[in-house]
Amino acid sequence: MKLTRRTLLATTAAAALTGRSQLTFAASPPGDVVGKITVGYQGWFACPGDGAPINGWWHWSSNWGQPPSPTNTAIVSWPDVRDFSSTYQTAYANLGNGQPAKLFSSYDQQTVNTHFQWMQQNGCDTAALQRFNPTGGEGPTRDAMAAKVRQAAEQYGRKFYVMYDATGWTNMQSEMKADWTAKMSAYTSSPAYARQNGKPVVCIWGFGFDEANKDFPASVCLDVVNWFKGQGCYVIGGVPTHWLPGNEDSRPGYLDVYHAFNMISPWMVGRISDLAGADHYYNNVNQQDQADCIANGIDYQPCVIPGDLQSGHRLHGDLMWRQFYNLTRVGAQGMYISMFDEFNEGNQIAKTAESAAWVPAGSNIRALDEDGTACSSDYYLRLTNDGGRMFKGQAPLTSVRPTAPRI
Repeated sequence: MKLTRRTLLATTAAAALTGRSQLTFAASPPGDVVGKITVGYQGWFACPGDGAPINGWWHWSSNWGQPPSPTNTAIVSWPDVRDFSSTYQTAYANLGNGQPAKLFSSYDQQTVNTHFQWMQQNGCDTAALQRFNPTGGEGPTRDAMAAKVRQAAEQYGRKFYVMYDATGWTNMQSEMKADWTAKMSAYTSSPAYARQNGKPVVCIWGFGFDEANKDFPASVCLDVVNWFKGQGCYVIGGVPTHWLPGNEDSRPGYLDVYHAFNMISPWMVGRISDLAGADHYYNNVNQQDQADCIANGIDYQPCVIPGDLQSGHRLHGDLMWRQFYNLTRVGAQGMYISMFDEFNEGNQIAKTAESAAWVPAGSNIRALDEDGTACSSDYYLRLTNDGGRMFKGQAPLTSVRPTAPRI
């Protein structure tokens, strides 16, 4: 793609407001992902009695047939469930404040509605609904979740799109195409379905990763990307961190696959844990990624992580803010927050237990005040809102986090 097809995405007014010294080029004009804050949405929690076909403690427990407890758990962070109308009793001890330790179900429409209301209130423009291999036992529940997300997105004025995760998908090449044709493409009729350049957005996460459960040949990956583009889709690639040099977490020989995507969104979970790490990637990865995307007419959507709460990486918001600051300076076309509801890895921005009073006693699960700084349960939602405003040129560019941990 030639330089003449790029669209200038900065104005004199925006540059003056943000303090950016350089103009930003992009392959695409603003849309539902370019110029927007996108959040990864798992929507994969269920509980017995919620009506979900899977009928188990889906993603809450290691053994889904038994309630979560300190010895049977799949999570490392505890959600704040005060805004949900239905919650489910676990086998954890009571919270530090004496209240019963209950969890939410993503299968309850009110839960999804509440999540999308939080998005609406905190500047999260678009939700990327994660869709793993739907041909097995999880399929019916995942199918139902897509409908619930559509309803919530329409109700709260958010956009959404399907984000296929290819991890461990044995017959991915044929089944992903069949799933789109038979089921997911129907959702593009929704006014809430994300579009970019007039095309419905689809993301495929997992191509090119140097991991045993993602061993798809480059030819297969390229075929799938081009097939979706042939269906008229704008295709995002959730790619390895080191996609450009093709080393470390990336298999070599996949650059043609990566360059086939309309937008590239490199993975960052587990890559940084402090400010020095964030700055290292700004200097040695992000700037190079952006330059290559500009040269090849591709939009760049880097990943922003709040940090693993249980491992003490968050620095009461400073780690996340440094990424917002650095990636705004890079001139990224969009930002992808990983994740909205990832309580399994501790990288969630959704409302989270703010202190030991809201965590099961004796569980050793860290709350948001784990480093001694008191934070409200919605702190990382508010931080995302402020970071998004800076990214969009609605607030000044600053390396100093403006968001108060408590309000």
